Amino acid sequence: MRRVRASFEPGASAIKKIGARQAYDALLVQACTALGVEHRLHLLPEGMDREIERLRVEECLRHQGLSL
Repeated sequence: MRRVRASFEPGASAIKKIGARQAYDALLVQACTALGVEHRLHLLPEGMDREIERLRVEECLRHQGLSL
């Protein structure tokens, strides 16, 4: 996950950032499935609501013991 998050660095192209977000979301979904954490990442369009869901999911995964 850290490698994918590193792709969010300033100066990265828009395409690279979109691809990195999609890859990161896919990893979050896998982690949620493995740990039984509910998520709505696939239901929300890209934007503020999805970013808020990412933050919520990250916090839930941390509470399950996953280091992000």
